[in-house]
Amino acid sequence: MIVVDSNIIGYLFLSGERSSQMEQVYKKDPEWCAPLLWRSELRNVLALYLRREILTLPEAQQIMNEAVGLMAGQEYEVFSNEVPDLVSHSLCSAYDCEFVALARELRVPLITVDKQLLTQFPDIARSPTDYLAA
Repeated sequence: MIVVDSNIIGYLFLSGERSSQMEQVYKKDPEWCAPLLWRSELRNVLALYLRREILTLPEAQQIMNEAVGLMAGQEYEVFSNEVPDLVSHSLCSAYDCEFVALARELRVPLITVDKQLLTQFPDIARSPTDYLAA
């Protein structure tokens, strides 16, 4: 089991240069977890793709449906008290700290490409490259 941030989920479903690596991460551990927040963050990315006409509405809806299917049963509510504590000890947003809080609660790594998370929380955050090499 691993916690993945919204970028990791997005890269798995949105074809691009990082998609192959995310498929490898998924093959290594297909039990992906995330705070419920991931849904809103992915919707925001899909909205951007729609506005830039990179995706059609049916494509965006399909991606969201597939992502929800992938994460079914692996979405968690994060304890609110933990997030402000993490924020107060880092430069990360409350949104990002939700992923850290969940990873700590579940005692599993957080897989992310977010450089600030990787720098601020080296005890729990791992890049996909480092995770795959381990």
